[in-house]
Amino acid sequence: MSKHKEEAQLDFEGQRPGEELLFVFRRHIIAMRKGFYLLLIPFALSALPVLIWQDNIALLISPLIGFSLGLILFFYHWMMWYFTVYIVTNQRLRQVTQKGFFGKDVVELRLSKIQNISYNIPGFSGEIFGFGTMVIQTFVGDLVIRYVEHPDKTYNKLQDAVSDAVETQGDHEETSI
Repeated sequence: MSKHKEEAQLDFEGQRPGEELLFVFRRHIIAMRKGFYLLLIPFALSALPVLIWQDNIALLISPLIGFSLGLILFFYHWMMWYFTVYIVTNQRLRQVTQKGFFGKDVVELRLSKIQNISYNIPGFSGEIFGFGTMVIQTFVGDLVIRYVEHPDKTYNKLQDAVSDAVETQGDHEETSI
């Protein structure tokens, strides 16, 4: 019974005992712009025959087929965007990236191993729509996250989490000496 009770309290798949979820973030909706294009282009192209041959009623089905195809393509890109998340706990940063309908990549970084965090807002469009790029540097390499929603707020939260993790690890090292 206690095992089921512990599992019910988990906030995400793969959470460790004693690990506390701090926040979750994902990429900005603008990262899905290719999906929006793939929704609109088939619909617009399939509407052209109706506009050219307006007296042919049978061609009215063409925009519906184009819109249906566009919805299928859009759904695929939406799924890739929606199921790609970044989970920050008091111990680690976990990147879960959706790969296709059934694939998934998971990358984890211990917060205490993060050396530096920086962000960049790419000009006018980034400022207006509120997205940017975050670079998280470690000894092993850099984790670059493009199209982060509100990178300034995410940066501050992540900096606080890293500071707390480094302080906590420092306390553990002092007690073990």
